[in-house]
Amino acid sequence: MYQFDIAAGSKADLYRDLLAALDALTADERDPIANMANAAALVWEYLPDLNWAGFYRMVEGELVLGPFQGKVACIRIPVGKGVCGAAAATLTTQLVEDVHAFPGHIACDAASRSELVVPVTKDGVLVAVLDLDSPEPARFDAEDAAGCAALAALLGERLRG
Repeated sequence: MYQFDIAAGSKADLYRDLLAALDALTADERDPIANMANAAALVWEYLPDLNWAGFYRMVEGELVLGPFQGKVACIRIPVGKGVCGAAAATLTTQLVEDVHAFPGHIACDAASRSELVVPVTKDGVLVAVLDLDSPEPARFDAEDAAGCAALAALLGERLRG
């Protein structure tokens, strides 16, 4: 159905191509769950060294599991708890090189060693967090955080319905 030419070059090229692909996937779709599902699949397919990629949606004051790729996951996360909860509480990206050193880390998958969580907002209101886990320590860097923030910003604009 969709085939994307995702660069195998620099990380900047990779995120530029992922953003263009996400733009194409979500441009005409109104359903937020469908858009999150395709975003999770896109990230899972093209970002290396992940063991989980997906979303937790803000539902009635707590984070609730949304579309994802990877092993089964925790279903509900209180705001302020764990890496996802910290991102939700502060509306700031959480880049964690060693999840075992993060106070209150929630271990949904014991194989996860590092994590990147990016808030997804619409009109300044949190609607979800994009959560990426890796079995590699320090897998994520500032370039990953910036690239995923761009993906989250585009997705936030597309969440309607």
